[in-house]
Amino acid sequence: MNQTELLHVNFPHLRELKPFGTAYSATPWLADSDAKHSRKLCASIEEAVKRCGLQDGMTISFHHAFREGDRVINTVVALLARMGFKNLTLASSSLMTCNDALIEHIESGVIARIYTSGMRGKLADAISHGLMDEPVQIHSHGGRVKLLQDGELNIDVAFLGVPCSDEFGNANGTHGKSCCGSLGYAMVDAHFARKVVLLTEELVLFPNMPASLAQDQVDYIVQVESVGDPAKISVGAARVTSNPRELMIARYAADVIEHSGYFKPGFSMQTGSGAAATACTRFMEEKMERSGVKARFALGGITGSLVDLHEKGLIEKLLDTQCFDGQAAASLARNPNHVEISTNAYANPGSKAASCDQLDVVILSALEIDVEFNVNVITGSDGVMRGASGGHCDVAAAANLTIVVAPLLRNRIPTVVKRVTTRLTPGESIDVLVTDHGIAVNPARPEICERLMEAGLKIVDINALFERAISLTGVPKPIEFTDKIVGVIRYRDGSVIDTVRQVKESI
Repeated sequence: MNQTELLHVNFPHLRELKPFGTAYSATPWLADSDAKHSRKLCASIEEAVKRCGLQDGMTISFHHAFREGDRVINTVVALLARMGFKNLTLASSSLMTCNDALIEHIESGVIARIYTSGMRGKLADAISHGLMDEPVQIHSHGGRVKLLQDGELNIDVAFLGVPCSDEFGNANGTHGKSCCGSLGYAMVDAHFARKVVLLTEELVLFPNMPASLAQDQVDYIVQVESVGDPAKISVGAARVTSNPRELMIARYAADVIEHSGYFKPGFSMQTGSGAAATACTRFMEEKMERSGVKARFALGGITGSLVDLHEKGLIEKLLDTQCFDGQAAASLARNPNHVEISTNAYANPGSKAASCDQLDVVILSALEIDVEFNVNVITGSDGVMRGASGGHCDVAAAANLTIVVAPLLRNRIPTVVKRVTTRLTPGESIDVLVTDHGIAVNPARPEICERLMEAGLKIVDINALFERAISLTGVPKPIEFTDKIVGVIRYRDGSVIDTVRQVKESI
């Protein structure tokens, strides 16, 4: 009787123990000097898909760090279509106009369900007009992590595009030809996915450090020609504006911050992805220098404007879950106090600590805001989905002062309305609305209103802004919808805060 058999006889609870085989029984690749280096490498995406064991009905995920320059999502889904896959759930952190090619794969049944922060372009238009049988689940960035954490969303295979990786899967977005900067979204997928496939433009020598995605998270690696065009990161919602009206609103927002009571040494801030929101950063510089006020940190999607303030010593640290331009990506590579964080650490309400909970001031954009301060960033004036939840409701709930910036009118369509078409962020989380026709303060924040009025800022009632908008445009014709639900708006805790119905076809 060998030693293992003796254990089994004398200690029945140890019967699951196996006898020793060889030094390489559990790690056969170590017996081959070539295999131990190349065991994760695949000659093609198709090989990686097969090795992952992907099957019909499973869930695939992607990140959108390249935004409009992404070249991974369309490529992989088209391959899966050619391989004959059906009934897949697509869980991309967000979808852009560059993803219009997905329409044909929804029509053919390759993609049956979608979880995403938002969508734009022809894809969003088609879904808004009833393309899918099941409604799209729209979540915030923090809410996406909560869905993964709670087990509602389970990623079978994550396909993550990176500029460079070593043979074990240590990867980052700050080195290589196509630097996208922070991989905050991909970090979460790498943690939760059953299988992780890296698509990399360049294979570099081990160890590739710093590693945003670590070797112990990665299953397979495929070298491809291109994963994205970083020049297209700072377009669309992340564009830099020179529009005089947007710049004026941004200047007003900076005035609000200065006189809000939160503009003091060590304050913290986040600016959203909207043009006026990001432009506000420029006007903060003069105020910070003049008053000697320095910020402890800036959070979220990091822009070149925030990098400028950081490098001038006006912001101590940058906590970065997504780079909005090449300047931010370059800064992440060289500035030790420009730190990459995951969306879990950024804004997940179910995490042990979310960085957004430390925010003093946040500036956000809106497609619509109503007289109860509820905000819509999902559907346009025609009822079509054309925006993204992003971190909007996450940081609005967490910050001490939440400022929304928006023009009173867009293309002669009121932005301030009686009731938003789609509610994403509840009015209780919004403190101030800044428009080109005045500044409205939520009645729940009388102390803010008093401070701004004492500073001589133009404070108006939000109902007066609504009446002003209607006097200029007339009452808009109501959008006609069918009864079919095409989108479910999930609040950051996973609850349903609203739904989007199919736009009725005009006759």
